[in-house]
Amino acid sequence: MQDAIGKVVGGAVINKGKVTLELPQLVENGNTVSMTVKVDSPMTQDSYVKAIHVFTEKNPQPNVVSFHLGPRSGRATVATRIRLADSQTVTAIAQMSDGTFWSQNVDVVVTLAACLEVI
Repeated sequence: MQDAIGKVVGGAVINKGKVTLELPQLVENGNTVSMTVKVDSPMTQDSYVKAIHVFTEKNPQPNVVSFHLGPRSGRATVATRIRLADSQTVTAIAQMSDGTFWSQNVDVVVTLAACLEVI
């Protein structure tokens, strides 16, 4: 996961705050997990969210999804469903128009895993 994050943010510092990642703490089935990411931003021409990236530490592909936004997006809120391979930490990172990065981590317990490879 850290390598995938590094490819997105480069050597930039990732600050805590401004991002609210909403996931259930306990998930019965990892095949479909609802997720909402909100970023505290006025979404004006001078100050807006450029992108929201979501990463997981145990999925086969750690960069789960990236949303690209702009000042015309209105609100910096996205919602979708993701798959989780196992109990793990999910990280949402917001890239702001001023070049800063903000994040939040959430630990999720999954009782029935998804993303399994069957041999």
